[in-house]
Amino acid sequence: MKRLLACFGLCCALSAASAQSFDEYFEDRTLRLDYVMAGNNHEQHIYFEQAYASPRWAGRKARLGEMFLRGNGQLTVSDHKTGRTLYVHTFSTLFQEWQATEEATRLNRAFQTSYNVPMPRQKVDVTVTLTDFHGRESARLTHTIDPADILIRQTGQASTPHYYMWKGNGRQDNEPADITGCIDLAIVAEGYTEAQMGKFYHDCQRAVDALFAREPFASLKERFNVVAVAPVSTDSGPSVPRMGVWHNTAVGTHYDTFYSDRYLTTSRMHHLYDLLAGIPFEHIIVMVNTDLYGGGGIYNQVDISTSDHPTFSQVLVHEFGHSYAGLGDEYFYDDGYESMYPADTEPWEPNLTTLVNFESKWADMIPEGTAVPTPPAVIPNHRFIKTDEERRELNAATQRVGVFEGGGYQSKGVYRPAQECRMKVNEVDDFCPVCCRAIRRITDFYTSH
Repeated sequence: MKRLLACFGLCCALSAASAQSFDEYFEDRTLRLDYVMAGNNHEQHIYFEQAYASPRWAGRKARLGEMFLRGNGQLTVSDHKTGRTLYVHTFSTLFQEWQATEEATRLNRAFQTSYNVPMPRQKVDVTVTLTDFHGRESARLTHTIDPADILIRQTGQASTPHYYMWKGNGRQDNEPADITGCIDLAIVAEGYTEAQMGKFYHDCQRAVDALFAREPFASLKERFNVVAVAPVSTDSGPSVPRMGVWHNTAVGTHYDTFYSDRYLTTSRMHHLYDLLAGIPFEHIIVMVNTDLYGGGGIYNQVDISTSDHPTFSQVLVHEFGHSYAGLGDEYFYDDGYESMYPADTEPWEPNLTTLVNFESKWADMIPEGTAVPTPPAVIPNHRFIKTDEERRELNAATQRVGVFEGGGYQSKGVYRPAQECRMKVNEVDDFCPVCCRAIRRITDFYTSH
């Protein structure tokens, strides 16, 4: 039984909250909680900043107390009187990625983050924890939220222009989106001036087409709503610090995060949530109006993708694999200042393993007789593909499940499930079977009733 639950990436919280009625403990409204996470590579702190309330709840209404993926952080809502766990949310943060950099050894920094939870009917305790790369708790904050608190800011209806690009569950254009039965994905305009909003909506349609073009998302399309959110930027395009370009944009994205040319992020998470106030959403894609290569994806936080680079569709879907399904990067450079995947700890990401607890990952999907580690086959180098036959041969490598060494930025000690995958290189079209299963399972988790 333990193995079965582990294979589903499912850990039950210390209560039967998932079997309880949502309406018993929560209203159909959203409580937004803003935090600041700060510290360095050996000391971390969590600070609560502000609470907001808005109409409608877009998240799950079942399996409330279950933790599907551990992430690098957890948020738990508990009944103030009884201590009973009512709701669990897991996540990762840019702050924790920064902790693996050299800068974190000599500097304290602070990072914004925001999370939505259902509005409680009675007083609750909210506990936010961060875990290190060994899965050990590194910081904890517990605070009480009283839904009657007059300082919970009421945001009301949405003020940012928005338009539904796709409605799941068979809804037509003239019907309201089914926000309780579908996963609500918001695509937010970044670096689009007022004159460029037509281009933004066109780019959103391209994003919808790219996301649902191939499996497993093609089969899951009816379980999603996609809303385009259109804040206007003063300047066109994001900031590019290495070029001396600093633009005034809606979300404040910039390249050169952690001094990596292609890492495109924003430090203004609270403002991003301001732009989304009153719009039902669970996951976010920030669409950045640029043709420069780059992007970033953080589990249950944000996917930041560019609109006009030739690899637009590949990068967008890859980053959504991070932000939506918690998939890890399967490539490796061995250039990290600190290992994010130590040898004594099994990664929480469903497509990476250190073999510490491989039975909890994809051991059931490996053909009998497969060697562990699995020797790679001779396939075309993805950087030098010239013919359709070479591309077909490269893509075929995504379907062979094994235990291939190299992943999570490390060439040794971390293993991935396929020789090639959408989570490894842009030149292949598909997710491997293990990543496909992980995406289907988390979609089931969000949409089960």
